[in-house]
Amino acid sequence: MHKFPVNEEFALKPTAPKIAGSGVIVGGDKVICAYDLVEQMEYLYVRVVKAKELPAKDVTGSCDPYVEVKLGNYKGVTKHFEKKSNPEWNLVFAFSQDQLQASSVEVVVKDKDVVLDDFIGGISFGLVDIPRRVPPDSPLAPQWYKLEDKKGEKLKKGEIMLALWKGTQADEAFSDAWHSDAAAVGSDGISRIRGKIYISPRLWYLRVNIIQCQDLIISDKSRPPEVCVKVVLGNQALKTKISPVKSANPAWNEDLVFVVAEPFEEPLVITVEDRVSSNKDEILGKCLMLLNSVPRRLDNKPVGAKWHNLEKHFVEGEKKEIKFASKIHMRISLDGGYHVLDESTYYSSDHRPTSKLLWKSSIGILELGVISATGLSTMKTKDGRGTSDAYCVAKYGPKWIRTRTIIDSTSPRWNEQYTWEVFDPCTVITIGVFDNGHLQGGGKDGCIGKVRIRLSTLETERVYTHSYPLVVLKPSGVKKMGEVQLAVRFSCTSYLNMLHKYTHPLLPKMHYVHPLSVTQLDILRHQAIQIVSIRLGRAEPPLKKEVIEYMLDVGSHIWSVRKAKANFMRIMNVMGGVLAIGKWFDQICHWKNPLTTILIHILFVILVLYPELIFPTLFLYLFFIGIWRYRWKPRHPPHMDIRLSHADAVGPDELDEEFDTFPTSKGSALVRMRYDRLRSIGGRIQTVIGDLAMQGERFQSLLSWRDPRASALFVAFCLFAAIVLYVTPFQIVALLAGLYVLRHPKLRSKVPSYGTNFFKRLPAKSDCML
Repeated sequence: MHKFPVNEEFALKPTAPKIAGSGVIVGGDKVICAYDLVEQMEYLYVRVVKAKELPAKDVTGSCDPYVEVKLGNYKGVTKHFEKKSNPEWNLVFAFSQDQLQASSVEVVVKDKDVVLDDFIGGISFGLVDIPRRVPPDSPLAPQWYKLEDKKGEKLKKGEIMLALWKGTQADEAFSDAWHSDAAAVGSDGISRIRGKIYISPRLWYLRVNIIQCQDLIISDKSRPPEVCVKVVLGNQALKTKISPVKSANPAWNEDLVFVVAEPFEEPLVITVEDRVSSNKDEILGKCLMLLNSVPRRLDNKPVGAKWHNLEKHFVEGEKKEIKFASKIHMRISLDGGYHVLDESTYYSSDHRPTSKLLWKSSIGILELGVISATGLSTMKTKDGRGTSDAYCVAKYGPKWIRTRTIIDSTSPRWNEQYTWEVFDPCTVITIGVFDNGHLQGGGKDGCIGKVRIRLSTLETERVYTHSYPLVVLKPSGVKKMGEVQLAVRFSCTSYLNMLHKYTHPLLPKMHYVHPLSVTQLDILRHQAIQIVSIRLGRAEPPLKKEVIEYMLDVGSHIWSVRKAKANFMRIMNVMGGVLAIGKWFDQICHWKNPLTTILIHILFVILVLYPELIFPTLFLYLFFIGIWRYRWKPRHPPHMDIRLSHADAVGPDELDEEFDTFPTSKGSALVRMRYDRLRSIGGRIQTVIGDLAMQGERFQSLLSWRDPRASALFVAFCLFAAIVLYVTPFQIVALLAGLYVLRHPKLRSKVPSYGTNFFKRLPAKSDCML
């Protein structure tokens, strides 16, 4: 098999961070510590709770207090309160002990003034005397401390409530703390740089089956009406075709499918329209429904259809009539038996149906340690020099995580660890690195790069620590934007349940019983991404739209000469194995190696005389090949492959086409129309070529041990098949196989067979492509 040469710049590099990823042995049992996939970072935490009876400093007899926490060159500042002597802040400051150059920490209360802030009082603590807290110990109780003047004498009035302790990033206060490296960020922007966890809204497919209308009132009875039904849900709008029954009782029996998210906030608006002219539609009636009243369907049983009254549409100034007898016959359901796709099915992070009633128990735990990044490209300019404010986002299933933003650093250290439940091993986690654009005028967040890791390629209970190259394709060509260091562990709770998953359909049953068309899936996926973007954009801090679209590969289906070439080369790489067999057989025929040729002749004669040995020999041969190749199974997770993506051999004209707008802005209207049509057709061809390449790569992965569990299952099946076919007469095997292939349709299931399910779960190289 042909292998692309490795460019060391874009290669995956093993690392050796100081982590406790292997666990700790306690009493003979393995105990996994909290935050054992990242390096431990020591912090000094200072919680400023409140103050009371602060002395007045202004001529008005009041004060505008705020607190400064100073530790060497680092200083944290709370917001100030106007004219308040008993303020409450309840804010935690975190100082990294790796950068401490002082022996004490000072807490100073000041009065905000126009010219010079007045000193109210302060207190100092020696770092040696500050206690250490290790979770799951309870949080340290804050205490009241008397404020001191500049000479160190206690004030008559004025106290502050504080809590000081030493801890690590495993402390509960870590995520909401104001870190010392973010001291330059104001109190208004501190929430935009904190790490958070987001949950995508639960998405449903809403199916509206328009059957017919009854007793429509047509204004112009001299012509046959051309009636259609328009259904609007938020920013989604779909129309039926014009009814072939051109009367007051039109019929359609047409399905319209929408994506909706819980909680259901928007009503469903059904409008019956008559096409009066080419650019004018007359509204014949309207119907409004709340989605909370719509029945939820979990299986393939149809929901009962109902008649709904249509309300007459009145023009302003028209006299309203109470009587209106028009009706519409519809079947509406929320289909929870589907998995609402937002990611590509080639590297989806979740395959479960929408309804939780159909969920199975989890098979394991995925743990991700986001350790650090090195050599990040500068994304902005600050004080005349390039810099980046980097943070990471990881998406698996409905759970998104966002690390805290490291200010002004091209080598940030996060050392944050996150956990997900795993329900299917044939899924992919995506990790992206971004530049926070909020800190400079609220601009867009810059995309630095991303990594995809397929869980089925990981060995269970093993900690993978690697540095992944962050690669992006720009109009100037492929570029490495830095490296991100990750630690990944996939722990399995039930190995048998996980192996059993390989025989299940990849998607829920409804996708096979009532399949959606490719066009429908494209439209619904676009709507699902828009809904997720809007919902997560309303969180605090918001997960921006450009981040979500980059993580979910929006626009990846657009035509690209580079992708077409890459998929063609994938096919040629797969076909290389077939060509190699052909060359080997040609060498046998031409007696290039006489000993091998004689052995092949002997084997051929034996198989002709004893045909029952053909299949046992074949499967036994595959068994030995699988065992032989076990030594060369991959030892690291997959990563972006530049040569596989054909990103390093693309020309400037092809890059200009790939980064061109859609529709194109190159030339006249006629050229634009033809160009867009070519790109649209090419996109379909590109998908077909990619699908063909994926099937061949799945065949290759049977014995490549890229997915160790799938290869183990296949090797075991080969051994079992070899034994069974040996002891079973060949005629009986052929008869049973023929009868099974020709079985009656009533004996066939609409769900794919075990072999098909197993094959579709095999890993292709699509998740390694840029």
